[in-house]
Amino acid sequence: MALDPQMKILLVEDAGTMRKMEARILGQVGFTNIVEAVDGNDAMEKLGAEPDIALVISDWSMPNCDGYQLLQWMRGQDGFKTLPFLMATGHGDKAYVAKAKEAGANGVVAKPFTPDELKILIDEIFGFKQAAAPKKEEGPKISAEGKVHLKMAHIQITDHLALGVLKHQIASDRKTPRHFSLDTLCMPGWNPVQNALENGEVDGAFILAPMAMDLFSYGVPIKLVLFAHRNGSICVRNKTGKYAKPYQQFFKHKTFYIPHKMSIHNMLAHMYFTQMGLRPGVAGKEAVNVLFDVVPPVAMPEFLKDNAEASGFLVAEPIGSRAITAGIAERQFLSSEVWQDHPCCVVVFRDEILTKYPEAVQEFTTMLVESGLYIRDHVDEAAEIAVTFLDPQKKIGLEPALLRTVLSDPQGITTDNLYPVQEDLETIQDYMTSKMEIGRRINLAEFIDTRFADIACKHAPTASAGGQETTAPRGAARKLGIGQSLASREGKYLIFTLGKERYGLGILDVREIIGLMAVHELPQMPPFFKGVINLRDKIIPVMDMRGKFGMESAEYDARTCIIVVEVSGLTGSRLIGIIVDAVSEVVAIKEQEVEDSPQFGSVVDSQCLLGMAKLAEGVTILLDIDRLMHIQEAVLIGEAA
Repeated sequence: MALDPQMKILLVEDAGTMRKMEARILGQVGFTNIVEAVDGNDAMEKLGAEPDIALVISDWSMPNCDGYQLLQWMRGQDGFKTLPFLMATGHGDKAYVAKAKEAGANGVVAKPFTPDELKILIDEIFGFKQAAAPKKEEGPKISAEGKVHLKMAHIQITDHLALGVLKHQIASDRKTPRHFSLDTLCMPGWNPVQNALENGEVDGAFILAPMAMDLFSYGVPIKLVLFAHRNGSICVRNKTGKYAKPYQQFFKHKTFYIPHKMSIHNMLAHMYFTQMGLRPGVAGKEAVNVLFDVVPPVAMPEFLKDNAEASGFLVAEPIGSRAITAGIAERQFLSSEVWQDHPCCVVVFRDEILTKYPEAVQEFTTMLVESGLYIRDHVDEAAEIAVTFLDPQKKIGLEPALLRTVLSDPQGITTDNLYPVQEDLETIQDYMTSKMEIGRRINLAEFIDTRFADIACKHAPTASAGGQETTAPRGAARKLGIGQSLASREGKYLIFTLGKERYGLGILDVREIIGLMAVHELPQMPPFFKGVINLRDKIIPVMDMRGKFGMESAEYDARTCIIVVEVSGLTGSRLIGIIVDAVSEVVAIKEQEVEDSPQFGSVVDSQCLLGMAKLAEGVTILLDIDRLMHIQEAVLIGEAA
């Protein structure tokens, strides 16, 4: 007995491109009767209108009402208490999996998922067990010569090229391992790598450092033995749309793709956009105005192409350069420009391999370090190897010339400094847990096993008589950070006045200017909140800027007007009207005309200021309209609207 292919499935996903991809995957596994919803609220309406829905597959992070809230609502309704629910989430850390299951999810699949992953989970939810897999052998195979057969997982990125070079050198008899034979498994994305490592289907993996740390925090028996590379990722922006100062506006209120939540790319993108004065994050987070979404690395160019709602992506090479040569994207920055010599992917082994076969691990580690040096010294041949290793089925369309460019970029990937520096991992852990509030802290000294790198790496630390390190290999932690110059304040501003003070709003935040109109008051609101207006059948909250800034009130007159602006709230962007004394002009302000705001002497919190512009007409205070909204006020305004 099999599932009915006409079973009606409710697919809940706010990102249109991702929704199309997931619907296509459902079609690939035999399900074509799909009802689509854009968020939890829409899903509730669809559930009420179509009672024959048999399965809900929902994204977690969505504006207005997310997947977790939808799940909680369903489990509180008599009609949907037992309706099968599959949570599809870009939250790759294991804490979210546990949270979803505790709330009543029948299954959790990490985005992006494959057809096979989805089919297995749907079958399990409805009680159809997959055919029993062959019983996993205890430990790796041992050849007649006594060699350990190591199975290593990786994906199609240059970060893992040292593994490809080693494989090529073994196959061409340039290297002859005494203690191991090598089998490389190319996975379609990060989730399969994580699952294979966790389930013991592979002996080791080239894996994202934050992902490996997260697995370790949940008791998966692995240890880090080596960095796979340093640097090597690229941020590209969509070629669709005009890229001009102020550059923040190009990314604001658009989707930006990352390969995984537990990735260095998530961290570096968060750093970059935060220092531009933007608020990056997943849907539903506080005042997010750059929306991160998870997409498989090789699929990113396809997602970006002709998609005006997506601003770009940050990913390992050669994916970004391939998108550039295809005319889809333009280079924004290399990851080394944000954090010089940063780690990204690491080499991990399961504990049983480290314990039982240390000679094989040592030989593998030493040869891998040598392969990294070979890439540095033989770029042309490494590029040829990369084409075969990373694109064996010719699906990506890689060419040696492109790989040569990637490998020879002086700010690009490096593979000659692979010693695992704990300080670098501490930087990742500190930033992601404190600034981004994701992941869990671990004891890094227990996670890192440097025995093999100590021997394999040229720059291995030496120990003093007391057993303490006296020298350390080149690390990256002290080179973290990008300049504030990225947050350009140059651009056009709408100037308005309150009393004798002049204020400026970025012109791209302004939607329209209208005269005073009837404002409908609402109870239990802050004094500066005047109520709501009905503008062409759209309810818009209105606040008085004099009241907001604690200034004396003034009689409204013929020059008093309402500026309708777009701001970021808790659940995305919304329109808000602000009452000002008068609007004077639109001016173009150059960066050199703007100075940083003083920490005192203004009625406006300095954190809400972009700076002070010195113009011929006088000093003009440039406002960050998003930061001007406190969280509590955003909640009230959201309720009012």
